[in-house]
Amino acid sequence: MKKTVITSISAIALLIIAVFSVLCEWCKGYLLASVLGAVLCCLPFFFTFENKKTTTSYVVLVAVMTAVSVTGRFLFAPIPFFKPVSAIVILTALSLGGQAGFVTGAMSALVSNFYFGQGPWTPFQMLTWGLIGFFAGLLSKKLSKNIILLSLYGALAGLFYSLVMDSWTVLFMDGSLNVRRYFAVILTSLPITLCYVVSNVIFLLVLSKPVGNTLDRLVKKYGIL
Repeated sequence: MKKTVITSISAIALLIIAVFSVLCEWCKGYLLASVLGAVLCCLPFFFTFENKKTTTSYVVLVAVMTAVSVTGRFLFAPIPFFKPVSAIVILTALSLGGQAGFVTGAMSALVSNFYFGQGPWTPFQMLTWGLIGFFAGLLSKKLSKNIILLSLYGALAGLFYSLVMDSWTVLFMDGSLNVRRYFAVILTSLPITLCYVVSNVIFLLVLSKPVGNTLDRLVKKYGIL
C-alpha cells in the first residue's frame, strides 16, 4: 500500500513538472509535454506489476474503462461541457483503486484529445482527471457506501476541473498567473463550471449502480485485487 501511494505521488509530481514545462521558453512543443505526461502518469500503473496480486485481468479492465471513458466523451461531443469522463474515472477508482483511477483519467484525456484536438491544455486535463481518480480511490470506502457523499465528490470534482482549466487559460494568456484575470475568468466561466458540476452528479447517479456493480462483480470473479 505504501509503495502504491509513494509511486503515485511521485508520478503526480513529475506530471506537474511536465505540465509547467509547456510554459517554459525551452519547451514550446506541447506535444512533447503531452507524451511526457502520459508516460509519467503511467508509472504507478507499471509499478503494480511488482505486486503479486496484480493480474492480466486488472490490466485489461483498466484499459476497458479507459476506452469506455473515451467513448463516453465521443458520444456526448455534441453537448458542450456535458461529459461522463469524470464519473467513469471516479467509479473506476472506487472499484479498482486510486492508481487505476489516475491512469484511467490521464489516459482518457490523452487518447480522446486525438479526436477533440491536442494542445497545451492536454497535460492539464491529464493531471486534473488523473487526480480526480486518484483521490476518489483514497476515499473509496466512504464514497462507495454513501450516494450523497459520492454526488458531493462529483460536484467538487467538477469545480476542481474548472478551476484548474481556468488557471491554464490565464497562464496561456499572460504567461503567468495573473490573480485578477484568474478571478475574472472564474466569474465568466461560471455557467461552464455549473455544467461540469451538474453533469458529474447526473452521470454518477445514473451510472453508479450499473457500472459500480459490474466492476465489483468482475473484481470478485477474477480476483483482480
